[in-house]
Amino acid sequence: MTGLRLGPLLRYVDWESGGSATVWVEADRPCTAEVRCTDGATGTSRTFQIEGHHYALVPVTGLTPGTSTEYEVLLDGLRVWPLEDSPFPASTIRTPDIPSSGVTVSFGSCRWSSAPADEHDPIGPDALDTLATKLAAEPDAARPDVLLLLGDQVYADATSEATQQWLATRRDLNEPPGTQVADYEEYTRLYDESWLDPEVRWLLSTVPSCMIFDDHDVIDDWNTSASWLAEMRATPWWQERLLSALMSYWVYQHLGNLSPAELESDELYAAVRESPDGTDRLRRFAADADADPTSVRWSYRRDFGRTRLLMVDTRAGRVLDEQRRAMLDPDETHWLRDQALAGRGSYDHLLIGTSLPWLLPPLIHDAESWNAALCRGERGARWARFGENVRRRADLEHWAAFPDSFEMLTALTAEVGSGKDAPATVCVLSGDVHHAYVAEPEWPGRAQPDSRVLQLTCSPVHNSIPRSIQLGFTFGWSRLGRRLGHALARHGRVRRPAVNWGRTGGPWFGNQLMTLMLRDRSATLRLEQARVEGAGSDARALLVTADERELTAGRDPSHSGG
Repeated sequence: MTGLRLGPLLRYVDWESGGSATVWVEADRPCTAEVRCTDGATGTSRTFQIEGHHYALVPVTGLTPGTSTEYEVLLDGLRVWPLEDSPFPASTIRTPDIPSSGVTVSFGSCRWSSAPADEHDPIGPDALDTLATKLAAEPDAARPDVLLLLGDQVYADATSEATQQWLATRRDLNEPPGTQVADYEEYTRLYDESWLDPEVRWLLSTVPSCMIFDDHDVIDDWNTSASWLAEMRATPWWQERLLSALMSYWVYQHLGNLSPAELESDELYAAVRESPDGTDRLRRFAADADADPTSVRWSYRRDFGRTRLLMVDTRAGRVLDEQRRAMLDPDETHWLRDQALAGRGSYDHLLIGTSLPWLLPPLIHDAESWNAALCRGERGARWARFGENVRRRADLEHWAAFPDSFEMLTALTAEVGSGKDAPATVCVLSGDVHHAYVAEPEWPGRAQPDSRVLQLTCSPVHNSIPRSIQLGFTFGWSRLGRRLGHALARHGRVRRPAVNWGRTGGPWFGNQLMTLMLRDRSATLRLEQARVEGAGSDARALLVTADERELTAGRDPSHSGG
């Protein structure tokens, strides 16, 4: 009898016609997967095989715009979802009204798998678990139209004790890569551990999701520098690790980001589905992507009515030559610019999803710019060696560590946000740094953009940060921190950036999610934190609103740039 191994995940819901969606599943053997909705909409797909695992991305058609319909999943005609005796409401597919007047987007990054329900969780309640519990208890409550998961969906380099015990049954953990994952099968364990969490499993079955990787999906500081990459490629385990990372990302995350039309025209997806075993074909693709990052585009665009999302890969396509260092290669840079400017005036809000923040605390920004100058030889070979050591130890590899790319993104946000067709807001959505904040730029010596331009950073969903690092991030925004940053920049002979910026919200620490409510040309931002309230048997995790604000066109009068 065919069983459901993982999923379902509701991934894509069509915002152009409202009539289609995609649902991702993993079965325990080859089969035909079917999604059957109570309103009569259906979809079927035959599974494809990768490394002995069986997956299907089921296109569902015939949905009615502006409705919510319950659905079930069948494998070879046998119903496998919803689970028997499930405590959760039925999974639903909600379609937008066409044309839509708005969208609600929740986002965050950095999620360690939650501890089992009967164990104490030392890092506090999981924000996704807590959101799921809230929505399950209040089926009519407002919910996000889409979840944006901005990186570190799994931690390949920081596995749980339970996973380490499982790894020890497969290989000697005294041999590299030790307690980190080594191959595709071990990656499947990470996704099982994360997505079989009952609350998260139900949440992802009923709220559509868009995803992008960050470093821990592969390894900490992935592609931080050319010398780092050369050292990794010299290790005996790296090649298998990277290929397995890209293969599993393509299967578990990337495919679901694509629309049915994009899937239909995807040659790799067609080849994998047509093959009895798509492993070799997908493995060749991953090897080509490693050898030539320009051969694949992980970035993508989604339009939600009059809101445009550009989800940007800031990891795999980096240019690491110190003299040409760039966060995005030239093709990716052109893609981002083209997608941001195409049809400007047809959208009211532009969201640029990048796992790494564009605007950091000013001290950290200047430290990264200074470090980049040292590493490219601005102060000589000895300082360059020192700079590389500091870069790796301090994780100095955000947008500020790629100065030309930082300036490109700065110029693009100003260009998109200026003129009669400017959107109401241009928001850069990021995670990675294990705290949340709102930052707002100003362009000294020139007219300010007509759009409200904002850096919205939210992390972690479920992780931790030492108290010392919290203090460091807070100090990075201070006046003294700014002065120290300027001193570093002068030492590195770094030119000042084209913008100043200040923090207009935060920093907030804890497990949290941000939500943008975009309606016509208005925008509201809410930050919610997962907190335990009560004690003993009465203790329960709740989402508590830590901040809520209107984001209207025009610069925040409380802004203080540096």
